[in-house]
Amino acid sequence: MPTTRCYYEVLSVARGATGDDIKRSYRRLAMKFHPDRNPDDSEAEARFKEAAEAYEVLSDEDRRRRYDRHGREGLRGRPGHDFNSMRPDDIFSMFNDIFDGMGGPRQSRRASARGFDLETEVDLDLEEVLTGAEREVSFTRMDVCDACTGSGAALGSSPEPCGTCGGQGKVAQAGLGGMFRMVTACPSCRGRGSVVTNPCTQCAGEGRSPTDRRLSVRIPPGIHDGQAVRVASEGEPPSAEGDPAGSGTRGDLHVVVRIAADDRFERDGTNLLLVQPVAFTQLALGGEVDVPLLGEDDPWVLHLKAGTQPGDLIRVKDKGVPDLRSGHRGDLIVVLKLVVPRTLDQRQRELLSDYAKLESTPVDDKAPSMWNRIKDAFRG
Repeated sequence: MPTTRCYYEVLSVARGATGDDIKRSYRRLAMKFHPDRNPDDSEAEARFKEAAEAYEVLSDEDRRRRYDRHGREGLRGRPGHDFNSMRPDDIFSMFNDIFDGMGGPRQSRRASARGFDLETEVDLDLEEVLTGAEREVSFTRMDVCDACTGSGAALGSSPEPCGTCGGQGKVAQAGLGGMFRMVTACPSCRGRGSVVTNPCTQCAGEGRSPTDRRLSVRIPPGIHDGQAVRVASEGEPPSAEGDPAGSGTRGDLHVVVRIAADDRFERDGTNLLLVQPVAFTQLALGGEVDVPLLGEDDPWVLHLKAGTQPGDLIRVKDKGVPDLRSGHRGDLIVVLKLVVPRTLDQRQRELLSDYAKLESTPVDDKAPSMWNRIKDAFRG
């Protein structure tokens, strides 16, 4: 899932930082937290991926401008890579132009045969959790360039072997006074083994060009906030460095669901909590109360017994939300809340004054608290 921290905070830069400042900070963090240097350290790997996500946004002028103006809301329709599901070496190779010559963690000439995943978000309300929903998502992904079929070279030409690495895609560098050699991706061809001297005008020699996509996604009933629907093969093709033609497996699109808070119901798993206002006379004398139900026009009629207490819980079976796997609906837990009138007319005041003279009701201060009763009810 996307980081919840501010991207500037993640990279430890000011909002007015230059592109070079952002690049230097990301490079420092990526080298510090790369899993090769922090084996079996899940926190370091998470920080490494978090920094990559922040750098991808802040290094792109358009996405950075949208983020500065609208926050993450401004990035909708322009999904980033799903770094959470990517291998660290693949992330490292995505930005290897800023690591070349640094003797960084190991890099492979060929990227993974699978393309990168993408991630975007959609909004649902609680009622749609009950029924499921259809959402149209629009996003931009990098696809194999139609004009050059991924080679990066203009029509009628082809890439030439790299003169720096001799077509190997990697170079050896000496370290510690020549005591050892370290093999890194070639800085001239970025590991491809070839360079484009006559670049394609459509993709500027990158072999990949942006493509706008729009598709309908089915969100299943019972989904939770933060869960994602995976749309297979709607991500990006393998990188141009590893597979110029993009013939390998495409990545996936992950559609993360955000569920808006509801004014009436509070969700806990498959159960719903509803605070129902009731009057003193309804509790004391008994009566009927209309209780709203999620997704239904007609209310459920609650029959109160005389002497019902404020804070009592009523369980309405199978009126919660469905379980994502089984489809079985949870329950609605109704909490009775006594509402005291703010103003009384003369007649009401007289009647209550007469009643007060007759009232002699002991208060049980040892009764379990309302919140404990609510927790017990949710536990079943």
